[in-house]
Amino acid sequence: MKRNHTMIQFFEWHLEADANHWNRLKKAAPALKNRGIDAVWIPPVTKGMSAEDTGYAPYDLYDLGEFDQKGSVATKYGTKKQLLDAIRTCHDHNIQVYADIVMNHKAGADDTEVFQVIEVDPNDRTKEVSEPFDIEGWTKFTFPNRDNKYSSFKWGFEYFNGTDFDTMKDRTGVFRIIGDNKTWNDEVDDEFSNYDYLMFANIDYNHPEVQEEMIRWGKWFADSLHCNGFRLDAMKHINHAFIKLFAEQIAQHCGDDFYFVGEFWKHDLEACQQFLEQVDYNIDLFDVALHDKLHTASKSGNDFNLTTIFDDTLVQSHPLQAVTFVDNHDTQPGEALESWVEDRFKQSAYSLILLRKDGYPCIFYGDYFGISGENPIDPKQEAINPILYARYHKAYGEQEDYFDHPNTIGWVRCGVPEIERSGCAVVISNGDDGEKRMRVGEERAGEIWVDLTGTRDEHIAIEEDGFAAFPVNGGSVSVWALPQEDVEL
Repeated sequence: MKRNHTMIQFFEWHLEADANHWNRLKKAAPALKNRGIDAVWIPPVTKGMSAEDTGYAPYDLYDLGEFDQKGSVATKYGTKKQLLDAIRTCHDHNIQVYADIVMNHKAGADDTEVFQVIEVDPNDRTKEVSEPFDIEGWTKFTFPNRDNKYSSFKWGFEYFNGTDFDTMKDRTGVFRIIGDNKTWNDEVDDEFSNYDYLMFANIDYNHPEVQEEMIRWGKWFADSLHCNGFRLDAMKHINHAFIKLFAEQIAQHCGDDFYFVGEFWKHDLEACQQFLEQVDYNIDLFDVALHDKLHTASKSGNDFNLTTIFDDTLVQSHPLQAVTFVDNHDTQPGEALESWVEDRFKQSAYSLILLRKDGYPCIFYGDYFGISGENPIDPKQEAINPILYARYHKAYGEQEDYFDHPNTIGWVRCGVPEIERSGCAVVISNGDDGEKRMRVGEERAGEIWVDLTGTRDEHIAIEEDGFAAFPVNGGSVSVWALPQEDVEL
């Protein structure tokens, strides 16, 4: 029987720009696999607008840390050779690699161009606030130091539909570029009436040459990295019809097992469901609604009704398309979507994504290895490792929920014969000390179970009827299971 799959997001926003991160991944791969992690989501590997750029301001999608551009050969994370070495090491340890790709915009142009635009209201991009006028914008991408290697495609204003800076008048705004058949894409999120434009030079996916080039690049990129999937950034801003086409073309080229997960940052579950339908369920989505619930629960203490934790979440409605997560690089303190799950609920939150049957869980580098920068945060491996252990060895089989108290919930995984000593009972409290009497199966009668988190030191005997009362400390989680003394937690 296959073991549970677990992904890690192998970066956080404030990683040191030391061009050494691919070496860190290579070194970490054996330990990650030993913890049951069999997939890594790596940060954008393409050359950004500076050597310190996180990759979300992409300059040259064909430069994977190979050419002397934007102040360095390496990206923030390392050279192309180091990247490919790290991916090979991951594969040697049977760890899949999902590459983050940023296709919404380009940044750090090589030159400016003069072209016509109409300024629009930033809060209503369908509302024009000017007549057509000329601006000088950073939209010319020629990549002189790459010298046409891999691709001779050059970008100019005709391939973009919006920008945000006019060097002629030294001012910012949201400027829609004028041209034949050029407007905002219709199949995007409707925030600000139309959320096609996000930042920098916005790629125009209405343009057939752009579509051809980006699909050509996607195939080249997957082949060059030998990666196993893509994480698609900022999908709500990109023409949804193109996203569907792109995924179909890449899957056809790379094989049906090539994996796609997308960032579709919407709190509205219905909008996520509609997007999944639009892309024929070929792209999984991060469960933003569940993250919101975990964040709220962490802030609210015993005022949060734990029995509602999965209500109106993607993992509840579409478990096969949901990638569950506690936090990520955007939700960490000080970042664009800050909504940090507080420490007091962190271990419970990881139990809720790692120990249940539904969803594809992703743990965050910033939680597991810590956060750098001016306000560093310590790693939480001591809290997360027992939960990872339980996921890999215990969390299998039929699931029965005991969501019958607003402040104390529990569930049982009954285990499977193919995995010896599997099965567990999980109890979470956001209030006082408590317990749950739960059934783990008559066949377990007489077994002695322990709390894998180490929070409680009791030994619980399973009764003749297969039930036991499993305790939990207030504001905590306990994961009860038959111990396996040969495996370190």
